[in-house]
Amino acid sequence: MGRITELLGKRSPVVHLVSPGQTVLEAVALMAARRVGALPVVENGRLVGIFSERDLVRRVVAAGRPLDKTLLAEVMTPDPVTAAPGDESALAVLKMEEVQCRHLPVVQHGAVVDMLSIRDLLFDELEDRAQAEASLRRYIGGSY
Repeated sequence: MGRITELLGKRSPVVHLVSPGQTVLEAVALMAARRVGALPVVENGRLVGIFSERDLVRRVVAAGRPLDKTLLAEVMTPDPVTAAPGDESALAVLKMEEVQCRHLPVVQHGAVVDMLSIRDLLFDELEDRAQAEASLRRYIGGSY
């Protein structure tokens, strides 16, 4: 595993921001439209929380709260764990494991620049392993 910046360089940034004053319904509509499982919650340019599918189920649906009247500020996970572009991917995995989450906002100079998911990390690891295997096969086969 390399650095997060290398992983993110393989794709376009995936960051859709919401504010704490938006409703859960607005956030869920954005999540569905963009096919993402979590959204960074930003206020005045600063990350203040994250709203995930887990928050939706546990803090909204299970509590019987109305989606159109509940504000993200009431149900988001405040002060989320983040990653920096220069972090090792393995560190991101450890952070996710520690707080039992599947998404990390990537923050640089105080601004959210991307979102990292466990899926991103898994696919990157699988790609690295496939390349290593192909290299070993070429070496063993004498075409190195």
